[in-house]
Amino acid sequence: MTETTRTPSAAPQDAGAVRPEVRLRAEGLTLSYGERTVVRELDLDITNGTVTAIIGPNGCGKSTLLRAFGRLMKPTAGTVLLDGRPIHGIPTREVAERVGLLPQSPAAPEGLSVADLVARGRHPHQSWYRRWSSDDEAAVEQALRATGMFELAERTLDELSGGQRQRAWIAMALAQETELLLLDEPTNHLDLAHQIEVLDLVRELHLTTGRTVVVVLHDLSLAARYADRLVAMKDGRVVAQGAPSEVLTEDLVAEVFGLRARVRLDEETGSPLVIPLSRHGAKAADGA
Repeated sequence: MTETTRTPSAAPQDAGAVRPEVRLRAEGLTLSYGERTVVRELDLDITNGTVTAIIGPNGCGKSTLLRAFGRLMKPTAGTVLLDGRPIHGIPTREVAERVGLLPQSPAAPEGLSVADLVARGRHPHQSWYRRWSSDDEAAVEQALRATGMFELAERTLDELSGGQRQRAWIAMALAQETELLLLDEPTNHLDLAHQIEVLDLVRELHLTTGRTVVVVLHDLSLAARYADRLVAMKDGRVVAQGAPSEVLTEDLVAEVFGLRARVRLDEETGSPLVIPLSRHGAKAADGA
């Protein structure tokens, strides 16, 4: 591994500085599917009030890690801590009230309306002694309005565009009213315009509500544009983490993705912009 791909060390802190609150922590986390280990002895902190994007090649363990953070997968070794407590020792309902997870390509019954889908986000708040209430109604309406889906509430998911469907699913996660939101490739199968639409929404929700967001993304430039912190993974391990400008370097792109690229600053946003090079382009650039 090259020097530039190592996890950047933390900046020195003043003696009186307050350390950011850690909401999720992976300690020595190992995750496996049967005999196949996907995540290996991974350590990672997710701090309060941040947007963290996890990047890495297919099969590196990004989605598996997110499932463990959402308590959908039990570790082979190590642990996940939620606000300092082992997540598998916390009652399922309590976890659902604190952590919302939107998986890849979620499925819903045919003919389900947007309003009915978003209402499902209130399930963790229901019980035999607590039925649907005005608070639930208000939470659903607020989620629909926040995602721009209020006027489409009576439409079925089948009638919506890809971007609108993603907004509906995000509205469901918002109706859950969790402080932590885990999004697994929310831009999957969307064209560029709809990717921007969805990520603008995620960023706006973070800024207006203070939610802590962890999102898995494939597009490196978009990850750098919308996230406060990047976590780069390879072969089930974290190889770099920190601010996008620290993590997203040409050496890291080559090391993690096996891709030759140029990394420049976006004039509009100031975030790193990855420009992939073809084999022909790489030779021409080297000879310039």
